[in-house]
Amino acid sequence: MKQDEASTVQQCMSSIAPTTDQFASKGGQNIALGSSSGPTKTSTNGDVYKEFISGWGAAVINISLTFPLNKVMFRQQLHGIRSHTAFEELRKEGLKNLYRGLPAPLLQKTCSLSIMFGCYEKYLRLIRQQAPKMHVIVQQSTAAILAGCTEALLMPLERTQVLLLDKAYHDHFQNTWHALRELKSYGVSEYYRGLTPILLRNGLSNAVFFGFRTRLKEQFPSTQSYAVNAIEDFVSGACLGAFISTVFYPVNVVKTHMQKTVGGPFPGIIATGKVVFEERGRAWKKMFRGVHVNYTRSFLSWGIINASYELLRKLLRAGKDEEE
Repeated sequence: MKQDEASTVQQCMSSIAPTTDQFASKGGQNIALGSSSGPTKTSTNGDVYKEFISGWGAAVINISLTFPLNKVMFRQQLHGIRSHTAFEELRKEGLKNLYRGLPAPLLQKTCSLSIMFGCYEKYLRLIRQQAPKMHVIVQQSTAAILAGCTEALLMPLERTQVLLLDKAYHDHFQNTWHALRELKSYGVSEYYRGLTPILLRNGLSNAVFFGFRTRLKEQFPSTQSYAVNAIEDFVSGACLGAFISTVFYPVNVVKTHMQKTVGGPFPGIIATGKVVFEERGRAWKKMFRGVHVNYTRSFLSWGIINASYELLRKLLRAGKDEEE
């Protein structure tokens, strides 16, 4: 009797084992194709939303601190003037105009960074699921470029920011919403003047940033200290931001000149680049005028963004862990 019972138990266990092994195999496959941040579908989606929220919060902190420096750099890009001249112009215009045009970059940058970090993570996980054998660098670069192209949907806000920062339009456009209404009469295409340099800048700069952000952080000694981690995040983000903004500075100069015009023909990036190059005496050095303020601002901005983003993401994940 006992032998019959033992035989029956053995048969049941043997019938269950393949099913268990098959389930474990499928579960392992799902984990391998997903992000390293979480194996389950629910946690993956939750983590992606946290990327959007963390990117938005990092942008708010950054813009609030660096807007005046950005205004100085813009004046240098537009007029080819020196730093002290741009500072003197802002001083004469007074405090009431110092933060003029803030709503546009605040709205644009908060949405842009939210899309940048959130969509990158979303695209990366989708690519890993659909093309798991693709090289990791190609996966990251593709996701970064797609995120950069998605950011370009917010271009109308960047377009109005250029007009509001240009002193030539101080008496023409009252604020962001007024500028958007005025541009409407020129058609939808006017909102997207200068699209090509923006796609070029967003896609390639994102590929460099996400491709090297983690690798650069890994060069620092491993630590459990929140303060040291924050410093490492700041330094890695700051160095990458300064490098990327310097390399793409001429692209931004051309973009600014394309967008300073309201109405009329739409010259391409090459034609506009030639005009700007001629205006600056065919000197490449003058194409980089304002780059000192630019890389200083970018060093601070991307240091703040990277450190704030990582801090906010950790806080959100810690809150979720406590709830669970």
